[in-house]
Amino acid sequence: MSHKQQLIDQVIEAWRALQQQTPLVQCITNSVANNYVANILLAAGASPAMIDNPFEAEDFTKISSALSINVGTPTTEQTQAMLISAKTAHQQQVPWVLDPVGYGPVLKWRSETVEQLLRFKPTIIRGNASEISTLAGSQSQSKGVDSTLNSHDVYAQAKNLLQHSECIAISGESDYIISKQFDAIIQVNGGCYLQPKITATGCALGALTAAYHAVSTASIAALTSHIHFAIAGKLAYEHAQTVGSFNVAFLDYVHMLDDNLIQQYVDIKIV
Repeated sequence: MSHKQQLIDQVIEAWRALQQQTPLVQCITNSVANNYVANILLAAGASPAMIDNPFEAEDFTKISSALSINVGTPTTEQTQAMLISAKTAHQQQVPWVLDPVGYGPVLKWRSETVEQLLRFKPTIIRGNASEISTLAGSQSQSKGVDSTLNSHDVYAQAKNLLQHSECIAISGESDYIISKQFDAIIQVNGGCYLQPKITATGCALGALTAAYHAVSTASIAALTSHIHFAIAGKLAYEHAQTVGSFNVAFLDYVHMLDDNLIQQYVDIKIV
């Protein structure tokens, strides 16, 4: 069996495990994303909980199967909750995903928060090319929180971040998964150009990655979540080419994905 087919089999196994286990995922995400992220996780088969205040963070992280932290619209209290939950996840060995939205020299407070969060060793760091590039120590021009870089240009320098994390996932026209487990970089193709036109698709991808990490290794979790989104985006676009209709179709296909669709439409390349 080829290395690629072995990976696909592990992806299918992770998808099945998610359906069987319905993991509880604590999401500390941004204010524009809460509802969408929760709906995506429910559609995929996970159980979301948007607990993001410092008074409940520690207790809730302890009972969670995974934690997703997205620094998109941080408030003072939410930032406190992020640090408490990340520390608790690290101590309790709860897998957790960091999405460093808007990291860079312009927004210093959030960037300092991201640097503090890195101390608690996120199991997966997930972001767009600009965020990952800047976090990896190379200055890049980012337009707000949208990426101005191609994911392909970034994966070499992203390896720096493996000192903080088991796995780095870079999303873009193609996604790249870089990890300690794989002795290679995995490129995930698929998806649709309309996905970035919908608020919170990136945030939801981070949360779905956390959900998969509750039932599989960091690397397989990142690979499976990105394949899940790539196939759902591709199939949704075949049925709906306008943003609003695509959004509904995308949610439908996130829900309807199964092992047959994965086997049929998966498009990965070992770089």
